[in-house]
Amino acid sequence: MGYILRAIDETETIKISAAITTDVVEEATKIHKLSKTTSAALGRVLTAASIIGSWQKNEEDSITLSINGDGPAGRIVATCKNDGFVKGYVTNPTADLPIRESDSKIDVSGIVGKGNLTLVMDTGMKKPYTGTVNLTTGEIAEDLAVYFSQSDQVPSAVGLGVLVDVDYSIKAAGGFIIQLMPDATEEQISKLEENLKNLPSVTSILDEYHDAEKLIEIIMKDINFKILEKREITYKCNCSREKVEDAIVSVGPKEIEEILREDKKAEVSCYFCDKVYNFDESDLERMLKKAKDINKNRKIIIQDNF
Repeated sequence: MGYILRAIDETETIKISAAITTDVVEEATKIHKLSKTTSAALGRVLTAASIIGSWQKNEEDSITLSINGDGPAGRIVATCKNDGFVKGYVTNPTADLPIRESDSKIDVSGIVGKGNLTLVMDTGMKKPYTGTVNLTTGEIAEDLAVYFSQSDQVPSAVGLGVLVDVDYSIKAAGGFIIQLMPDATEEQISKLEENLKNLPSVTSILDEYHDAEKLIEIIMKDINFKILEKREITYKCNCSREKVEDAIVSVGPKEIEEILREDKKAEVSCYFCDKVYNFDESDLERMLKKAKDINKNRKIIIQDNF
């Protein structure tokens, strides 16, 4: 099971969250049968979504982080509620690229390509907040830092890492997000910048320690801090047969009638957990009746409004 630590420095002007997500990314890799490169890409997005999701106030609040690139992976999505459950998917899970020759690292930027990063925050208001920025590197961590700077006007540093073993299992995964408050002094900023400049790769720290507090200690060297919270995170999909039925009903009577006429059955796979739901002719007829009833009631409500 993964976990997140939230911490703050003694002047309360530097906020840092660090996560260990090895088990979370391993579960995603098994479910989606990911390649080494899509494991690294989705793992970074899952880690980031888990951290940002832990910042929300209410248990039902959720965030969805999506990387919409033109690379071989296609769309990469992760969504997390404030209950510690995170899930995600890649449009083309088996897409892969060779190790990058320039630095001998997994080619995440190559598998992602050019495009944009979108963050949707649903806090129960009428309309969720949505922010989008263009991808600058496709490495995800740097792109997320740009998002915080441009959309939230919060100076941030982001580090995300996934270490894939030779058998494609996940040896280590995790990361951190640091954000500076407006009252941060030049001295604090300089010290933090120096620490980040000398920071080893996130994957090397995770591989050696597998410890979020140690990751924070290394980043916050010579800066006093305190841990505010520890929160567990788990890869979990909350799909159900009932939710899939509701989704089919929502497409409307015309579409359901077409399915009945052409196939007399429906098979629906969940993007997030690959679970397959099968519906036979009697199921579809029942859903068709429900869809017609909803349409009928909607017309009555519209007429009553005039």
